[in-house]
Amino acid sequence: MVRASAGAVVVGVDGSDSSLRAVDAAVRTAAERELPLRIVHAFVWPLVRIPRGHVPVAPPAGGEEMSGGLRQEAERIVEEARQRACAAGTGVPVEGEVVVGGPAAVLIRQSTSAVLLVLGDRGLGGFAGLLLGSVAEQVCAHAASPVMIVRGAGHAAGPVVVGVDGSATSAEALAFAADEAVRRRTDLAVLHAWAKPVVAGLTALTPLVCDVDALISAAQQVLDRAVADLGRSHPHLTVEPQLVEGRPAGALTGRSGKAQLVVVGSRGRGGVTGLLLGSVSQWVLNHADCPVVVVRPTERA
Repeated sequence: MVRASAGAVVVGVDGSDSSLRAVDAAVRTAAERELPLRIVHAFVWPLVRIPRGHVPVAPPAGGEEMSGGLRQEAERIVEEARQRACAAGTGVPVEGEVVVGGPAAVLIRQSTSAVLLVLGDRGLGGFAGLLLGSVAEQVCAHAASPVMIVRGAGHAAGPVVVGVDGSATSAEALAFAADEAVRRRTDLAVLHAWAKPVVAGLTALTPLVCDVDALISAAQQVLDRAVADLGRSHPHLTVEPQLVEGRPAGALTGRSGKAQLVVVGSRGRGGVTGLLLGSVSQWVLNHADCPVVVVRPTERA
């Protein structure tokens, strides 16, 4: 039975094949969570014959015909996605909406009432440049809910993979991943990556000897602490702790080839320092071979 007061799964659509694949993933997720599905398309009024300095809240004079045609196309995109979701036969309630505004702003606002926000990895129209420009970066950095980027093939028999680094945000990512693994009836692979420090240039103060055993021991403690409580909170879940030598971006994408899902926190320290602020997030989101969920920190974290 769908829980009407428990929020919704929200999926952003733009008519691209990628966004339709996101609809497929979103309706499955909504069914697993017994939640309704909301389909959203961001619509921006075309800037036609706008006097300098004028900021329109409706289509400008002379642009009604063009605006009307584009509005109809936006509604067609939403209806196509709605019919596709209903055809999946999951029985979840599905609603569609055309929302006026830029895609990043619309999606971030939608995330405030969403349990999960779902997007495709490539787009056109309202979501042009997704994961290649500012839209995905803004959404993943500022959404109030976790964000799923649907990419790659995904592997139905594979585990859910989560990266941890000892931070509060990665603990939230771990909790999300554990719940998701239970829903999907699969195993949870908990990964922590460690690497020898890179010395850019030798100085009189640079240590010439790296205590590898100490690094491994410290990394193992981070991993052990991360999974310590899972036996109590998820007693029937099979957990596979994985300590990996290497950089976190490569470790996570390397394991995505046989995973159903990769989950990461939006910010971290140690093994995933700078996540969503630097190269790690960009690499995982652009190169994973399965869907990726980015979990944002709550106020508590």
